[in-house]
Amino acid sequence: MAEVEELEITTGAMTFRGRAAGPEEGRLVLLLHGFPQTSRSWLPTLGALADAGYRAVAFDQRGYSPGARPEDVERYGVAHLVSDVVAVADDIGGHEFDLVGHDWGGVVAWHVAGQYASRVRTLTVVSTPHPEAFRRAVSGEIGGDQAQRSWYMGFFQQPEVPEQALLADGGSGLRGLFAGVPDDAVDDYVRELSQPGALTAALNYYRAVPLAPPPDMEPIVTPTLYVWSSEDVALGREAAEATVDHVRGPYRFEVLEGVSHWIPDVAADRLNPLLLEHLAAYP
Repeated sequence: MAEVEELEITTGAMTFRGRAAGPEEGRLVLLLHGFPQTSRSWLPTLGALADAGYRAVAFDQRGYSPGARPEDVERYGVAHLVSDVVAVADDIGGHEFDLVGHDWGGVVAWHVAGQYASRVRTLTVVSTPHPEAFRRAVSGEIGGDQAQRSWYMGFFQQPEVPEQALLADGGSGLRGLFAGVPDDAVDDYVRELSQPGALTAALNYYRAVPLAPPPDMEPIVTPTLYVWSSEDVALGREAAEATVDHVRGPYRFEVLEGVSHWIPDVAADRLNPLLLEHLAAYP
Protein backbone atom coordinates (compact mmCIF):
# COMPACT_ATOMS: atom_id res chain seq x y z
CA MET A 1 0.00 0.00 0.00
CA ALA A 2 1.32 3.42 -0.94
CA GLU A 3 2.46 5.78 1.79
CA VAL A 4 0.00 8.53 2.75
CA GLU A 5 1.53 11.92 3.51
CA GLU A 6 0.04 14.83 5.43
CA LEU A 7 -0.37 18.19 3.74
CA GLU A 8 -1.18 21.79 4.55
CA ILE A 9 -2.79 23.69 1.69
CA THR A 10 -3.09 27.46 2.04
CA THR A 11 -5.52 29.40 -0.14
CA GLY A 12 -5.75 33.04 0.82
CA ALA A 13 -6.79 33.25 4.47
CA MET A 14 -7.67 29.54 4.67
CA THR A 15 -5.32 26.70 5.54
CA PHE A 16 -6.62 23.20 4.91
CA ARG A 17 -5.21 20.00 6.34
CA GLY A 18 -4.98 17.17 3.88
CA ARG A 19 -3.75 13.71 3.04
CA ALA A 20 -2.11 12.70 -0.21
CA ALA A 21 -0.70 9.61 -1.83
CA GLY A 22 0.78 8.73 -5.18
CA PRO A 23 3.35 10.37 -7.48
CA GLU A 24 3.27 14.16 -7.55
CA GLU A 25 3.29 14.08 -11.35
CA GLY A 26 0.31 11.71 -11.43
CA ARG A 27 -3.15 12.63 -12.64
CA LEU A 28 -4.86 14.57 -9.83
CA VAL A 29 -7.87 13.08 -8.07
CA LEU A 30 -9.49 15.28 -5.39
CA LEU A 31 -11.64 13.58 -2.74
CA LEU A 32 -14.20 15.37 -0.56
CA HIS A 33 -15.42 13.87 2.71
CA GLY A 34 -18.86 14.10 4.28
CA PHE A 35 -20.48 14.92 7.62
CA PRO A 36 -19.37 14.33 10.33
CA GLN A 37 -16.07 12.95 9.09
CA THR A 38 -12.68 14.07 7.82
CA SER A 39 -10.33 13.15 5.00
CA ARG A 40 -9.55 10.05 7.04
CA SER A 41 -12.60 8.39 5.48
CA TRP A 42 -10.70 8.22 2.19
CA LEU A 43 -7.58 6.42 3.47
CA PRO A 44 -8.39 3.07 1.78
CA THR A 45 -9.20 4.87 -1.47
CA LEU A 46 -6.10 7.08 -1.39
CA GLY A 47 -3.95 3.97 -1.27
CA ALA A 48 -5.79 2.28 -4.13
CA LEU A 49 -5.53 5.38 -6.32
CA ALA A 50 -1.85 5.84 -5.53
CA ASP A 51 -1.09 2.21 -6.35
CA ALA A 52 -2.71 2.81 -9.74
CA GLY A 53 -0.43 5.81 -10.38
CA TYR A 54 -2.80 8.66 -9.55
CA ARG A 55 -2.01 11.64 -7.34
CA ALA A 56 -4.83 11.38 -4.79
CA VAL A 57 -5.50 14.30 -2.44
CA ALA A 58 -8.21 14.44 0.24
CA PHE A 59 -8.49 17.53 2.41
CA ASP A 60 -10.42 18.41 5.56
CA GLN A 61 -12.92 20.88 4.24
CA ARG A 62 -14.03 24.27 5.51
CA GLY A 63 -14.88 24.03 9.19
CA TYR A 64 -13.14 20.69 9.61
CA SER A 65 -9.67 22.18 9.23
CA PRO A 66 -8.84 24.39 12.25
CA GLY A 67 -7.20 26.89 9.90
CA ALA A 68 -10.34 27.18 7.78
CA ARG A 69 -13.07 27.64 10.37
CA PRO A 70 -14.89 30.98 9.97
CA GLU A 71 -17.52 31.89 12.54
CA ASP A 72 -20.29 33.28 10.34
CA VAL A 73 -22.86 30.70 9.25
CA GLU A 74 -23.18 32.40 5.86
CA ARG A 75 -19.59 31.48 5.07
CA TYR A 76 -20.55 27.79 4.94
CA GLY A 77 -22.85 28.20 1.96
CA VAL A 78 -22.31 26.00 -1.08
CA ALA A 79 -20.73 28.82 -3.09
CA HIS A 80 -17.91 29.08 -0.54
CA LEU A 81 -17.44 25.30 -0.45
CA VAL A 82 -17.20 25.18 -4.24
CA SER A 83 -14.66 28.00 -4.23
CA ASP A 84 -12.56 26.08 -1.71
CA VAL A 85 -12.30 23.07 -4.02
CA VAL A 86 -11.24 25.17 -6.98
CA ALA A 87 -8.73 27.10 -4.84
CA VAL A 88 -7.21 23.88 -3.47
CA ALA A 89 -6.90 22.49 -6.99
CA ASP A 90 -5.20 25.69 -8.13
CA ASP A 91 -2.78 25.59 -5.20
CA ILE A 92 -1.62 22.07 -5.97
CA GLY A 93 -1.36 22.66 -9.69
CA GLY A 94 -4.50 20.91 -10.85
CA HIS A 95 -6.17 23.03 -13.49
CA GLU A 96 -7.93 19.83 -14.58
CA PHE A 97 -8.80 17.16 -12.02
CA ASP A 98 -10.99 14.19 -11.27
CA LEU A 99 -13.43 14.79 -8.43
CA VAL A 100 -14.85 12.33 -5.88
CA GLY A 101 -17.28 13.22 -3.09
CA HIS A 102 -19.25 11.44 -0.39
CA ASP A 103 -22.23 12.78 1.57
CA TRP A 104 -21.77 16.57 1.92
CA GLY A 105 -18.64 16.18 -0.17
CA GLY A 106 -20.94 14.74 -2.82
CA VAL A 107 -23.20 17.79 -2.66
CA VAL A 108 -20.19 20.02 -3.20
CA ALA A 109 -18.88 17.79 -5.99
CA TRP A 110 -22.15 18.02 -7.93
CA HIS A 111 -22.00 21.81 -7.73
CA VAL A 112 -18.33 21.98 -8.72
CA ALA A 113 -18.98 19.83 -11.77
CA GLY A 114 -22.02 21.92 -12.65
CA GLN A 115 -20.10 25.18 -12.49
CA TYR A 116 -16.63 24.12 -13.66
CA ALA A 117 -17.29 21.44 -16.26
CA SER A 118 -14.16 22.41 -18.22
CA ARG A 119 -11.98 21.63 -15.21
CA VAL A 120 -13.53 18.41 -13.92
CA ARG A 121 -12.33 15.46 -16.00
CA THR A 122 -14.59 12.93 -14.30
CA LEU A 123 -17.06 13.05 -11.43
CA THR A 124 -17.69 10.29 -8.90
CA VAL A 125 -20.36 10.84 -6.26
CA VAL A 126 -20.90 8.40 -3.41
CA SER A 127 -24.30 8.24 -1.66
CA THR A 128 -25.54 11.76 -2.46
CA PRO A 129 -28.04 12.17 -5.32
CA HIS A 130 -27.99 15.13 -7.64
CA PRO A 131 -29.34 18.13 -5.66
CA GLU A 132 -32.28 18.61 -8.01
CA ALA A 133 -33.23 14.93 -7.70
CA PHE A 134 -33.02 15.30 -3.94
CA ARG A 135 -35.26 18.39 -4.04
CA ARG A 136 -37.83 16.52 -6.11
CA ALA A 137 -37.79 13.64 -3.65
CA VAL A 138 -38.09 15.86 -0.56
CA SER A 139 -41.03 17.72 -2.11
CA GLY A 140 -42.81 14.45 -2.89
CA GLU A 141 -42.73 15.11 -6.63
CA ILE A 142 -41.28 11.67 -7.37
CA GLY A 143 -42.76 9.82 -4.40
CA GLY A 144 -40.97 7.97 -1.65
CA ASP A 145 -40.15 8.85 1.92
CA GLN A 146 -37.23 11.26 1.50
CA ALA A 147 -38.93 14.01 3.52
CA GLN A 148 -39.17 11.66 6.50
CA ARG A 149 -35.61 10.46 6.02
CA SER A 150 -34.40 14.07 6.05
CA TRP A 151 -35.95 15.03 9.39
CA TYR A 152 -32.49 15.42 10.90
CA MET A 153 -31.71 18.38 8.65
CA GLY A 154 -34.19 20.58 10.48
CA PHE A 155 -32.82 19.35 13.79
CA PHE A 156 -29.25 20.17 12.73
CA GLN A 157 -30.25 23.69 11.75
CA GLN A 158 -31.22 24.59 15.31
CA PRO A 159 -28.71 26.67 17.29
CA GLU A 160 -26.74 24.78 19.97
CA VAL A 161 -29.23 21.93 20.44
CA PRO A 162 -27.58 19.42 18.07
CA GLU A 163 -24.13 20.14 19.50
CA GLN A 164 -25.41 19.37 22.98
CA ALA A 165 -27.13 16.19 21.85
CA LEU A 166 -24.21 14.82 19.83
CA LEU A 167 -21.39 15.72 22.24
CA ALA A 168 -23.07 14.70 25.53
CA ASP A 169 -21.60 11.76 27.43
CA GLY A 170 -18.25 11.92 25.68
CA GLY A 171 -19.74 12.18 22.21
CA SER A 172 -22.01 9.15 22.50
CA GLY A 173 -24.59 10.73 20.22
CA LEU A 174 -21.96 11.36 17.58
CA ARG A 175 -20.69 7.79 17.91
CA GLY A 176 -24.19 6.50 17.43
CA LEU A 177 -24.30 7.88 13.89
CA PHE A 178 -21.52 5.59 12.70
CA ALA A 179 -23.18 2.18 12.81
CA GLY A 180 -20.86 -0.42 11.33
CA VAL A 181 -17.86 1.91 10.88
CA PRO A 182 -14.60 0.52 12.34
CA ASP A 183 -13.95 1.65 15.90
CA ASP A 184 -10.60 3.27 15.12
CA ALA A 185 -12.19 5.46 12.47
CA VAL A 186 -15.07 6.42 14.78
CA ASP A 187 -12.57 7.32 17.51
CA ASP A 188 -10.77 9.65 15.09
CA TYR A 189 -13.97 11.33 13.91
CA VAL A 190 -15.30 11.87 17.41
CA ARG A 191 -11.98 13.23 18.62
CA GLU A 192 -11.76 15.71 15.73
CA LEU A 193 -15.39 16.85 15.95
CA SER A 194 -15.11 17.26 19.73
CA GLN A 195 -12.49 19.99 19.37
CA PRO A 196 -13.77 23.49 20.26
CA GLY A 197 -15.87 24.88 17.43
CA ALA A 198 -15.45 21.89 15.12
CA LEU A 199 -18.92 20.38 15.36
CA THR A 200 -20.58 23.79 15.15
CA ALA A 201 -18.65 24.48 11.96
CA ALA A 202 -19.68 21.12 10.50
CA LEU A 203 -23.33 21.72 11.39
CA ASN A 204 -23.15 25.14 9.79
CA TYR A 205 -23.24 23.38 6.41
CA TYR A 206 -26.88 22.59 7.21
CA ARG A 207 -27.59 25.97 8.77
CA ALA A 208 -26.35 27.81 5.69
CA VAL A 209 -28.91 26.24 3.35
CA PRO A 210 -32.72 26.08 3.26
CA LEU A 211 -34.35 22.77 4.14
CA ALA A 212 -35.09 22.12 0.46
CA PRO A 213 -32.27 22.62 -2.06
CA PRO A 214 -32.75 25.37 -4.67
CA PRO A 215 -34.37 24.26 -7.94
CA ASP A 216 -33.09 24.53 -11.50
CA MET A 217 -29.47 23.46 -11.03
CA GLU A 218 -27.81 22.90 -14.40
CA PRO A 219 -27.50 19.29 -15.65
CA ILE A 220 -24.09 17.65 -15.42
CA VAL A 221 -22.13 17.11 -18.63
CA THR A 222 -19.02 15.58 -17.02
CA PRO A 223 -18.65 11.77 -17.25
CA THR A 224 -20.25 10.67 -13.99
CA LEU A 225 -20.23 7.61 -11.75
CA TYR A 226 -22.85 7.61 -9.01
CA VAL A 227 -22.61 4.94 -6.29
CA TRP A 228 -25.54 4.51 -3.90
CA SER A 229 -26.13 1.82 -1.26
CA SER A 230 -29.38 0.04 -0.49
CA GLU A 231 -29.12 0.40 3.31
CA ASP A 232 -28.60 4.16 3.33
CA VAL A 233 -30.97 5.42 6.02
CA ALA A 234 -30.60 9.08 5.02
CA LEU A 235 -30.85 8.97 1.23
CA GLY A 236 -33.62 6.98 -0.43
CA ARG A 237 -33.88 5.09 -3.68
CA GLU A 238 -36.21 7.55 -5.42
CA ALA A 239 -33.70 10.40 -5.52
CA ALA A 240 -30.88 8.00 -6.35
CA GLU A 241 -32.74 6.61 -9.35
CA ALA A 242 -33.93 10.07 -10.46
CA THR A 243 -30.36 11.39 -10.62
CA VAL A 244 -30.06 10.11 -14.20
CA ASP A 245 -32.53 12.85 -15.23
CA HIS A 246 -29.96 15.49 -14.33
CA VAL A 247 -26.85 14.16 -16.07
CA ARG A 248 -26.40 14.77 -19.80
CA GLY A 249 -22.90 13.38 -20.06
CA PRO A 250 -21.87 9.70 -19.88
CA TYR A 251 -23.44 8.21 -16.76
CA ARG A 252 -23.06 5.03 -14.72
CA PHE A 253 -25.22 4.21 -11.69
CA GLU A 254 -24.13 1.46 -9.32
CA VAL A 255 -26.02 0.13 -6.29
CA LEU A 256 -24.13 -1.58 -3.47
CA GLU A 257 -26.63 -3.97 -1.95
CA GLY A 258 -26.56 -4.47 1.80
CA VAL A 259 -24.20 -1.53 2.45
CA SER A 260 -24.89 1.41 4.77
CA HIS A 261 -24.43 5.13 4.11
CA TRP A 262 -20.75 5.00 5.13
CA ILE A 263 -19.49 3.50 1.88
CA PRO A 264 -15.88 4.78 1.93
CA ASP A 265 -15.37 3.41 5.45
CA VAL A 266 -17.18 0.07 5.19
CA ALA A 267 -17.11 -0.89 1.50
CA ALA A 268 -13.94 0.55 -0.02
CA ASP A 269 -13.20 -2.90 -1.44
CA ARG A 270 -16.34 -2.54 -3.58
CA LEU A 271 -16.10 1.19 -4.27
CA ASN A 272 -12.45 1.37 -5.32
CA PRO A 273 -12.69 -0.97 -8.35
CA LEU A 274 -15.67 1.01 -9.64
CA LEU A 275 -13.80 4.28 -9.23
CA LEU A 276 -10.67 2.96 -10.93
CA GLU A 277 -12.72 1.64 -13.86
CA HIS A 278 -14.42 5.01 -14.22
CA LEU A 279 -11.14 6.93 -14.18
CA ALA A 280 -9.53 4.56 -16.70
CA ALA A 281 -12.47 4.97 -19.08
CA TYR A 282 -11.73 8.71 -19.48
CA PRO A 283 -7.95 9.10 -19.77
